[in-house]
Amino acid sequence: MRHIGALLPHSAERQYAFCVLDDLDYRLIALLRSNSRTPVAVLARELGINRSTVTSRIDRLVDSGVIEGFTIRVSSDVEEDSVRGVMLVATETRSSHDIVREIHGYPEIEDLHSTTGTWDLVIQLRARNLAEFDRVLERIRAIPGVRSTQTSLLFSSLRTG
Repeated sequence: MRHIGALLPHSAERQYAFCVLDDLDYRLIALLRSNSRTPVAVLARELGINRSTVTSRIDRLVDSGVIEGFTIRVSSDVEEDSVRGVMLVATETRSSHDIVREIHGYPEIEDLHSTTGTWDLVIQLRARNLAEFDRVLERIRAIPGVRSTQTSLLFSSLRTG
């Protein structure tokens, strides 16, 4: 078992809840990662537990902030003409948190990571076309604290999560 400090998403004061995760929690999370729409009855059967236990575990994981949300993956056929890329961002000292807060709601951002080395942030972007992609790059570059960026377009996915 590991103790996980999770940020409560509904908390205005950024309070942390500590949740102990066991093997069953990790197995449940893995099943939900592969298909977050799996019915509770199927999850219970796969895990060898009753449905009420699955429901209470999911509720606890959501309430503690371990599970931040449930999402969808759109078939690549639907978005085959979209433009995807990775933007590396170097920030001024202590600006990363402000920049993350600023871009948090950008719909073009698929993934956002902090990192070490030359670049402070790695942003995976998706836009409907090159013009929209260029606009989001310019919006990010204009944020105070962004020192420099480097962007690479993604052509094909060789492996997806």
